[in-house]
Amino acid sequence: MISKRLAWAFLAVFLLLSFTALISNMPEAKNKRVYEAILPYFPYKITKELGGIDIVDKRTGKDLDIANAQVYLAFDAMLKKWGKKHLILDGYDLYILDDQGKKIAKIHLQNPEEVEWVKKFFGI
Repeated sequence: MISKRLAWAFLAVFLLLSFTALISNMPEAKNKRVYEAILPYFPYKITKELGGIDIVDKRTGKDLDIANAQVYLAFDAMLKKWGKKHLILDGYDLYILDDQGKKIAKIHLQNPEEVEWVKKFFGI
């Protein structure tokens, strides 16, 4: 009788820890249209490899070797850091800057939800 209870307790603890790990490693919600418009200018990309997924620097082709469970969190953190230096929000216009601070692209945001997402996600 005790062994059945112990097995159920282990199962419950395992499920709780698995669910907690899943929730804590999920990336933030994104505005799909704006996010996809920004990604071509972001100097990193997520690639599939034999052992899973990884982040690659587009400029050098170098792999960053981040654990699979942390790739999306690391990618979001790098995108936010990059966005603080390379994005300028002016009303409904989002300007993308190069490394020298010159404007290289403009994205017109279509509604207040997109503006709020940019402000919240990038902290600008």
